[in-house]
Amino acid sequence: MKKIEHIGIAVKDIEASNTLFAALFGKKHYKTEAVESEGVITSFFKTGPNKIELLQATHDESPIAKFIEKKGEGIHHIAFAVSDIEKEIERLKSEGFKMIHEKPKKGADNKLIAFLHPKATNGVLIELCQDIDQ
Repeated sequence: MKKIEHIGIAVKDIEASNTLFAALFGKKHYKTEAVESEGVITSFFKTGPNKIELLQATHDESPIAKFIEKKGEGIHHIAFAVSDIEKEIERLKSEGFKMIHEKPKKGADNKLIAFLHPKATNGVLIELCQDIDQ
């Protein structure tokens, strides 16, 4: 794993959260994107070398809606950049980690993504990210 790629925050209202985080960071978000396969609308902020991803559910069955219902708004996941997501998935599986996604899929911000199951990582949802244009 190369670095923390972003921190994902589950929110109920992305527009209100964009306003709140723009005031906090002193700058507006740079991108909003829908990811239909995950049932979310995302919004990205850049703060120095770091990125924050806000996630709002688009329907009641999305993972974000279920997360907010269970835990409320807040930090949802930590994403790590990797060079080769398929090799990293295999490496982690060989180390005994349970994956939510056995194969990478297209995510927001031009990334291939895969999640580790939080039961395997002390309750922390970990996302692997690889730039599609590598």
